[in-house]
Amino acid sequence: MLSPEELRHYQRHVSLPEIGTNGQERLKAGSVLVVGAGGLGCPALQYLTAAGVGRIGICDFDRVEVSNLQRQVLFGYSQLDRPKAEAAIDGLSDLNPHVALQSHIERFTPENAERLLSGYELVLDCSDNFPTRYLVNDACVKFGKPLCFGSIFKFEGQATVFNYKGGPTYRCLFPKSPNPKDVPNCAEIGVVGVLPGIIGGLQALEAIKILSGVGEVLSGKLLLFDALTLRSNLVNFTLNPANQSVGDLKEIDFSCEVPQSSDDDEIQQVFPHELCTRLGCEASPILLDVREPWEMEICRIEGAVALPLSHLRQPPPVNLPPELSSDETVVIYCKAGVRSMMACEILRQSYGIKKVENLVGGIDLWSEEVDPDMPRY
Repeated sequence: MLSPEELRHYQRHVSLPEIGTNGQERLKAGSVLVVGAGGLGCPALQYLTAAGVGRIGICDFDRVEVSNLQRQVLFGYSQLDRPKAEAAIDGLSDLNPHVALQSHIERFTPENAERLLSGYELVLDCSDNFPTRYLVNDACVKFGKPLCFGSIFKFEGQATVFNYKGGPTYRCLFPKSPNPKDVPNCAEIGVVGVLPGIIGGLQALEAIKILSGVGEVLSGKLLLFDALTLRSNLVNFTLNPANQSVGDLKEIDFSCEVPQSSDDDEIQQVFPHELCTRLGCEASPILLDVREPWEMEICRIEGAVALPLSHLRQPPPVNLPPELSSDETVVIYCKAGVRSMMACEILRQSYGIKKVENLVGGIDLWSEEVDPDMPRY
């Protein structure tokens, strides 16, 4: 039963003939686990809470960072460095005190999947990586939970519902995970801030439809949305019965570790203070910046040659800057030292430039130890 206060809160829902008091009571009796409290999870959580879903779980182990605030609208500066699952509850509790909220400050893993899913009847996958997507899908199939899915990339978004009443699963649409080398690094791409709100809202809408029993669920249909043209398309996909059987839960191998060099000698690592000293010498090394152009506009080390890793990773031969040669020592840097290691390997293996060194900690550590006035991002 809905209390008088709840009836006032949900008046605009109850006045819809398709929902009414019966549908609202079904929402109140419903429970949803949201995996990921980021760009997609924030708007989804807000609308699920406002709609009156009785019990909502938030699974996320990450903490709030400044760069999240452009799109993760549940958070503000006062919540920086707090666990997202915990910080989200503050705003959601004020939005609707009639909803029970539970934080799960942990990664979704094969070990805790059954425990997490057992308390909820429906799951929203608001994660941002392929291993979690495959794992959440497999767990939902194994334990019989419908899965409202969303994903975003730059100006494009996708949404659908998997495993609804025995319908198609994530693996029916994407049987194989992509090669990690083909997936752009998070720092190489961006996303327009409004897009997660649109797609996350669609995920919440599908969950509300399922729980209240109204409308046609987006099962077996993938919604594709282009924010630049405001065009959307529906792509039909079908069930592969083989994907309805799941054994032991496992995380797919999607290691983003830097590949080991085929050479016997390891790549030389150089620390910021050491590099600063060497740059003042007569035989100073060539400095190569492999970040994206937008990153270079924010800050860069003076005198560095620009060659984004996204360009260097294209099939060889890539036209290299004339400053690079097999005779000169090249010190490569990025934001934190990961992309630069990849660039070191590519230059060694594909272009025969052996005298490469990696700046430890990238421009982040450089700004801390050498140039504290440098803008950070």
